[in-house]
Amino acid sequence: MPETLEISKFKSKISPDWCPGCGDFGVLFSLQKACATLNLDPKDVLVVSGIGCSSNLPGFFGSYGMHTLHGRAVAVAEGAKLGNPDLTVVVTGGDGDGYGIGIGHFIHAMRRNINMTYIVMNNQIYGLTTGQCSPTTELHTVTKSTPEGSIEIPINPIELALVSGATFIARGFSGSQDLLTDLMAKAIQHKGFSLVDVFSPCVTYNKKNTYPWFRERVYNLQEDNHNKSDQDAALKRAREWDTRIATGIFFEVDNPTYEEQEPAYKFGSPAKQKLGLNQEDIQALIKSFK
Repeated sequence: MPETLEISKFKSKISPDWCPGCGDFGVLFSLQKACATLNLDPKDVLVVSGIGCSSNLPGFFGSYGMHTLHGRAVAVAEGAKLGNPDLTVVVTGGDGDGYGIGIGHFIHAMRRNINMTYIVMNNQIYGLTTGQCSPTTELHTVTKSTPEGSIEIPINPIELALVSGATFIARGFSGSQDLLTDLMAKAIQHKGFSLVDVFSPCVTYNKKNTYPWFRERVYNLQEDNHNKSDQDAALKRAREWDTRIATGIFFEVDNPTYEEQEPAYKFGSPAKQKLGLNQEDIQALIKSFK
């Protein structure tokens, strides 16, 4: 297929160093294929991440990228998007980074409806620090930090997004490449804040939520009569777990974005506006940084 040939545009010279079998390989390939399918130009794409195994992704992706601080990826991405709204901005990270220390930024970006895409590789464990309980770890799960089982109720990111203002909410599985690629492409095309929560198994430290475990349970909402414009129906689907787990698009709505309502943009993209400085002022400014 033509788009398959174009995937090379989004491949970095750096090879991924994740554990063999890690679900993040599938996420990386799906994002590359989604961007190729949309015929995006790498120079117009920015991928921002925080800290964690999954947050190494910008280094393996052929576009502009930023590897930022733990939990701060969404905030940095917002700044970049507001400075240059013409950019396609994608945030990539993990459940610990995004749903733990970064959860405040996550919620505020959703309620603002910033036009960007957040892809979270949710493996329900802290992989980089070798297997501690994360914000999405199931109740009673035994980990290095919870030897007698976790006593914390896990965060449900789909529910949280539904009540926080995100206008495109989806869930994928790195073991279902075609669906995941389609979800990412639609999320990037959507005008507004898009969340794609991805079950991305950690084959090294999470021995419960494995590829076979998910394959027995996941199903596609779009093949099961789900109305993606019905928020209440989406909430019910989001609460399914254990025996039946929904993937696909939970919710999609067309609401005004932050950028469309911000008065400052009546002058155009801030990154492309003239500074109002003459050549002498510009040289003096450059000299001050030497």
